[in-house]
Amino acid sequence: MRKCLALRNENGYKNKMEIAAIILAAGKGTRLKSALPKPLHAIGGRPMLGWSLDAAMAANASRIITILPTGSEQAQAWLDGRDFCIQDPPRGTGHAALAAKPALQNFDGVALIMFADTPLVTASTLANLAAAIDDTTSVAVLGFETANPTGYGRLIATENQQLERIVEDHDASPDERQITLVNGGVMAVRCPLLFDLLEQVEPNNAKNEIYLTDIVGLANKSGHKVTFRVTSESEIAGVNSRGDLAHLEAILQNRLRDIAMQSGVTLIAPETVFLSADTEIGRDVIIEPHVVIGPGTSIGEGSVIKSFSHIEGAHLGACCVIGPYARLRPGTDAGDGVKIGNFVETKKSTIGAGSKANHLTYIGDSTIGVDVNVGAGTITCNYDGFGKFKTVIGDGASIGSNTALVAPVKIGAGAIIGAGSTITADVPENAIATTRSALDVRHDAATRYRNIRNEQS
Repeated sequence: MRKCLALRNENGYKNKMEIAAIILAAGKGTRLKSALPKPLHAIGGRPMLGWSLDAAMAANASRIITILPTGSEQAQAWLDGRDFCIQDPPRGTGHAALAAKPALQNFDGVALIMFADTPLVTASTLANLAAAIDDTTSVAVLGFETANPTGYGRLIATENQQLERIVEDHDASPDERQITLVNGGVMAVRCPLLFDLLEQVEPNNAKNEIYLTDIVGLANKSGHKVTFRVTSESEIAGVNSRGDLAHLEAILQNRLRDIAMQSGVTLIAPETVFLSADTEIGRDVIIEPHVVIGPGTSIGEGSVIKSFSHIEGAHLGACCVIGPYARLRPGTDAGDGVKIGNFVETKKSTIGAGSKANHLTYIGDSTIGVDVNVGAGTITCNYDGFGKFKTVIGDGASIGSNTALVAPVKIGAGAIIGAGSTITADVPENAIATTRSALDVRHDAATRYRNIRNEQS
């Protein structure tokens, strides 16, 4: 599985006109009861705004303008130099789209108006919607069929897919309320017509806001053809609560799991495996139940990830065996055939091909050569309370159980460290190093000790 497969323009839509994306991202997360702006809440390990940006790019948008509110320094920092405009004050979706006019002053093409809180819209859907704009069609609306249309604007259309108007739920007649084709929010509009229409919208509503949907009626009145395209309800699902966020995560995880399995990955219990947006998994990888894979992870062909393992920011070669109950933290880089076993934690370490740490071990800030055996209970002591220090273990070395390697320290190739040792200095190649005390056996001392304790009691 390669990253962003879920966003690929799979149907290969080719647009004759240049595309610009306007992403409405002015939500502040109020209904999520969060200090984090709503567009920066993540699904699949990626902020929702990131999904929208990626989809727009994959749909071949040459310009992407994100609309933000005042006081959006967090979102601006996340955008890291990407184009944005400020909506001030917030006066509805149409007003937000109009805020992009200065950035698209001389743009002649198709504007895709998107929402950062509907992050599951794919590039294929966006490209298909943009392709609806041609020499005869000026506006295209994305809709979906739903069994429960309550609360949604109804799409009122003719048999030839001419969209006449969008009727909000509270304004719909009894017959119109029976319509199950509803507005998904996303639109494609020819520019500069988009801004001409938006400037004509009157805020004739209780909130005194400029609604994006009002341009449909205005376009029809001006003689412009308005059409629509239909997508799935799950693709256009939005986020207004923590429950919605969890719902979208579930939809996305199913999508990512399906992509993985279609790419040759075995998921024994797919519903228990959690992937990230950028997860890369090679062919013939087997992932057992209850595995979490965080951002920045790649897994080589033929590897096995056993149950209850957590992997994040790690790169694994081919034919690795990880877990069960392993934790691989960011910076882990394991070569082919590496084995990381139960209750082993790794962090910021390179582990050479064929090396293994099978039990109860911590490996941090380390470079481990090929064919190294790290015994149970080994700890790389990388932190002295002030700084982090590095452990280097040469090829073919063997580290005995219950060993503490106090960094900075180097273990030479082929060296053997005796079990129970604390190593505080470098060990040469092919040496044997131990720090155990001599064995002291006192015959019958246990019997005498028990007798004394019994007399005392």
